[in-house]
Amino acid sequence: MAQNDLQRSITTATAKKLATTTKTAPQMGSITPRLLLKLLPWVQVDSGTYRVNRTKVELKRAERIEVEFFNGVPSFRVESFRRIPLFAHIEEDIVNRLAKRFQVETVDLGHNLITAGKDPQKFFIVAQGEVEISSKGTHGEDLRIAILSEGEYFGEADLLSDKSSSVTVKAITPTVFFSLASNELETIIKDIPTFREQFQQAVDEHLRLKATVNTHGEKHIDLASGQTEDNIIPETYIDYDEQPREYSLNTLQTVVRVHTRVTDLYNNPYNQLEQQMRLSIESIKERQEWELINNKQFGLLSSVEPGYRISSRYGTPTPDDLDELLSLVWKKPTFFLAHPRAIAAFERECTWRGVPPVTTAVFGVPVITWRGVPIIPSDKVEIQGQYLTNRGVGTTSFILVRTGEQEAGIVGLHQAGIPGEIAPSLSARLMGLDKFGVAAYLLTKYFSLASLTDDAIAVLENVEVGYYHDYNNRKTIQK
Repeated sequence: MAQNDLQRSITTATAKKLATTTKTAPQMGSITPRLLLKLLPWVQVDSGTYRVNRTKVELKRAERIEVEFFNGVPSFRVESFRRIPLFAHIEEDIVNRLAKRFQVETVDLGHNLITAGKDPQKFFIVAQGEVEISSKGTHGEDLRIAILSEGEYFGEADLLSDKSSSVTVKAITPTVFFSLASNELETIIKDIPTFREQFQQAVDEHLRLKATVNTHGEKHIDLASGQTEDNIIPETYIDYDEQPREYSLNTLQTVVRVHTRVTDLYNNPYNQLEQQMRLSIESIKERQEWELINNKQFGLLSSVEPGYRISSRYGTPTPDDLDELLSLVWKKPTFFLAHPRAIAAFERECTWRGVPPVTTAVFGVPVITWRGVPIIPSDKVEIQGQYLTNRGVGTTSFILVRTGEQEAGIVGLHQAGIPGEIAPSLSARLMGLDKFGVAAYLLTKYFSLASLTDDAIAVLENVEVGYYHDYNNRKTIQK
């Protein structure tokens, strides 16, 4: 106030010292809706261990080859090469010789590694990047067979064929390969005269076994079909997996420490202990959702079998990509799960194509749907790449799951009724006071997640979140 002005009233700054301040409870910006925890059906695990019994798989799906880089040069271990079902029963010496004959090739974006009808057969493993495998359809159109990414392979069964390739392999990103051409086998054939015969036997045995199992690798059941009365009824039985997977409950723990002087003197209007416990529990639940998605032992991403992993065609998540996911988890899919920026990228693609998705509400939260399946947002589905000012620039994944024990889907695991329980499978216990008068409370959360069958979960990988369309009809800013 200027010296020449006459003070007419007490100032607001002075008056505030006599006023009561209206306060909020402590706020935490990291709290999210955590819809995954609400959507999962939770199974009570009284013993602390959950065993998933399954039918025996006679023919396992192909696993990816683990690729390692040393000073920018890709390599793979010979033992991982034996994960290819065709080579599982071939002599170790032959497998070692084959692995050493691979050559590293680099193909630029848009170029072909193999051209149908021109190039010979070639067995290759993708070390880095993505390729599209296509062939000509009955009417002459180009049909996409698959998109392969790091660790996936193609052409092993036709390794000894002298015919030209029936497929075209095109790099849709700059790609590095391990390749083994048919002519590279001549050295091995000279050293091991029986190689051709052994390899052909392995191919024939693989094809024979493949004909006796269903799409999940389970043995066909012998059945009799007909209307005659003198048919001999075949006998059969269902074999079980001799080594079923077991899931032990995971533990999240922390110790909350609060001085007794704080809880004695500063408990109005908010109870200090309650607020400390509330915020700690919120943090535990946020971490629980992260573990359910990313844990290396039981998380959703680690539960996806290789045959249920696909790559996005153009980087950005398109309606075609999500339709492809739905073709994998087609038996009562429950929900998609993706990072909010990945969902935004999908919405941009829908806008570009003129097919805006329908919006619905899940536990009061508005979410979009695709083909009637809700797309649940979660920032725990991480974006891999560079981070600029807290904005992820890179790639992430779309997850699609089927849930429930009755549907042979995904289930959450917990144990309700534990000592000191304050919420299902969450306990709080007083550990005592130290000599400084600080009280310690142990918070413990027990949980896990189980996938009952392979086709309960699929993932769309290599999803770009940073692409924006430059619309031709955008408005020009008037100067």
